[in-house]
Amino acid sequence: MFIELNELLNASPERPEQGKLTLLRDTKTDGSFLVHHFLSFYLKAGCKVCFVALLQSFSHYNIIAQKLGVSLSAAKERGQLVFLEGLKSCFDVLFGEEQHVGQTNPLRFVSDDGSNLKTMYEFVRTSLMASGSDSWKCPVLLVDDLSVLLSLGVRPVDILDFIHYCRVAVCSQLKGNIVVLVHSNDDSEDEENELVVNSLCHQSNLILWAEGLATGFCKDVHGQLKIIQKGSSELKAERNLLRIYQYKIQDKNVTFFARGMSAAVL
Repeated sequence: MFIELNELLNASPERPEQGKLTLLRDTKTDGSFLVHHFLSFYLKAGCKVCFVALLQSFSHYNIIAQKLGVSLSAAKERGQLVFLEGLKSCFDVLFGEEQHVGQTNPLRFVSDDGSNLKTMYEFVRTSLMASGSDSWKCPVLLVDDLSVLLSLGVRPVDILDFIHYCRVAVCSQLKGNIVVLVHSNDDSEDEENELVVNSLCHQSNLILWAEGLATGFCKDVHGQLKIIQKGSSELKAERNLLRIYQYKIQDKNVTFFARGMSAAVL
């Protein structure tokens, strides 16, 4: 996890919040560093994590997690991490790899009608249900990234239904958290993707929006991050809080600074 980002969010693995939906959004840049932050954050916090990884392989996430001081292999072995490798699951569905008796592939929708996410929801729900021997803190669902489902032919309404049911199960019933990444493009003609993005923005308690620089590539500033913290639903007069920082991604860390305050400029 990135200490500076924790400080900006006033977050600590010793006291993780509960019942929150966090939206990670990226535009004209790669926001995956935010996924790695929250994955390592919740594992270090002692939370039970269900990671629906639709974009990369397990080895990819594990290599980066090790740089952040977390072993995904060890987390899986001790039952803290449930990892759904989307690439492998899609391959198994499309090329007829058999499941173990009593198991259903969570991505079965790829070969069915292409839009029913019930099996994936059931996978998430059963993965995060506490057993008598569990000593983990609040459960967490992490999805990277939700836009892949649209590429697989899933309808926007079914994606939003999936998130709705997960919020009820994870945030409301289990008092846990959900973190999802979606891609967006302000000048895109992909209306389905923008529908999903805008709906999730409305539902989220916290939005971290990574954007590429309007001036183009810079070796010392890799992008800017908008942090949008929603006001309390009980206090309608409370406004959303917007803060904007620029950032630089390093090998094992990400540094944040006010716009125009990069060390290379000063």
